[in-house]
Amino acid sequence: MLQTDASITERIQAYAGAIAMVAVATLIGLWIAPRWGTAPVDMIYLPAVLAAAALWGLGPGLAAGLAAAVAYNFFFTEPLHTLQMYHVTDIVTVVILLIVALVTSQLAAGIRSQAQLAASHAARNATIAGFAGRLLSSSSETEIAETACAELHRLFGSNAMLVSGLPQPDLIAAMPVGNRLTPSDIAAAALTLESGEPAGRGTSRLQPAEWVFYPVRSGSAVIAAAGLARDDGVPPVAEEQIPLLDNLLDQLALALERARADSDRREVGSLRERDRLRSALLSSVGHDLRTPLTAIIGAAAELRRARANDPELLATIESEAGKLERYISNLLDMARIEAGAVKLKTECVDLVDAVAAALKDLRQGLASREVGVDLPADLPLVRADPQLLHHCLINLIDNAARYSGADGPIWIAANAVRGDVKLTIEDRGPGLPVDRERALDVFTRLEGSDRRGGAGLGLAIVKGFAEAMGASVTAGNRKDGQGAAFSLCFPKALVVSERVDAG
Repeated sequence: MLQTDASITERIQAYAGAIAMVAVATLIGLWIAPRWGTAPVDMIYLPAVLAAAALWGLGPGLAAGLAAAVAYNFFFTEPLHTLQMYHVTDIVTVVILLIVALVTSQLAAGIRSQAQLAASHAARNATIAGFAGRLLSSSSETEIAETACAELHRLFGSNAMLVSGLPQPDLIAAMPVGNRLTPSDIAAAALTLESGEPAGRGTSRLQPAEWVFYPVRSGSAVIAAAGLARDDGVPPVAEEQIPLLDNLLDQLALALERARADSDRREVGSLRERDRLRSALLSSVGHDLRTPLTAIIGAAAELRRARANDPELLATIESEAGKLERYISNLLDMARIEAGAVKLKTECVDLVDAVAAALKDLRQGLASREVGVDLPADLPLVRADPQLLHHCLINLIDNAARYSGADGPIWIAANAVRGDVKLTIEDRGPGLPVDRERALDVFTRLEGSDRRGGAGLGLAIVKGFAEAMGASVTAGNRKDGQGAAFSLCFPKALVVSERVDAG
């Protein structure tokens, strides 16, 4: 209402100014006419008409032209002090004054419109540049959101907030601090994040919401939603301000993407450094422990040859030393896998012989338990690295022995299905929880399962070596639910041929 009253006042002042200019020109003409005649008087009115049209536009310009024509006709054409015109030249003068007013006002209006447009663009560009500069001074996503809300609050005179996340939008920042969302506002924010279209009060979607939410896009993805609202319920952004808001939100999207990229880069750098330190630690520990361990195993062997007085204690030393040796080997193998230093020497391998070799090396640890083996005599050969496969089998069988209890049985079976060969090792422990595949990750402990002891390296090494050979490992539970089952799977491409039973 105040803006309308001010506009009317300005228009009245413009028309009054135009009439005043014509009045001044008339007074000058009345002073000139008795001295030099009426011939130059018509030229006196041209500056007044031009000035009125240039300063105030078409309406005041035409009013000035019409007033000039009437004044010229009334005061300076015969018969004087009437509006009658008997000479063609007088009629032409009046028409020219009106044409001048029309043309001049159109030209002036165009120039003024271009100047206003240029000023508007300059102001908008300055606003966008200032907004982007303030965002650049913020580093984290939260700081950027807080800066953006403060700037939107200042520029549009509205409450501002930034939300993200689906299906339940989370409030990142708000200005003034403490603003909260009603259920209808949350629904509007979720709709904007999902559809990429404005939603809320004043839009075609979810009118009951108090806030209007606008999408913050990065490419085709909507990464956040900016909410604006006024306390008096008036639409927070006028129609002519929408382009400015869109540009500001584009700058906000760039800043958020920059912050997220910086965060990802720092995280990747941290992970890379952590992996480097872990690999160095694994390698150092493995090499530093191997020498004294070799001495312990050699001393135990000498004691056995010397027929030591306590065979049971000697067996314990040998067994625990063997476990420690396998653990150190696992450390070194893990370092090799993570460093990408695993080199293959692929051969045709008989899984029957490979399982027998692994059981032979583990005979001391398996002496007191039942080990069932079901390997068909016609099981196909597979292409594999014998040493890596041996490590895989050692770790799988040792894992099953460790978690089957003191004397729990172990079952080893293999079969060929649709050209693939699968070797499965089952135990009689508690089994694996739902996230069973994590059992194959390095240094992993699974709550609610029997995989809580040890270093968590053995199964990860099996996975790494298997993948290096082109095979795969799966973790699961027995069909009867009485233990875990780990399978080493060789795809058809690694299967050499079918065996033929000589009998």
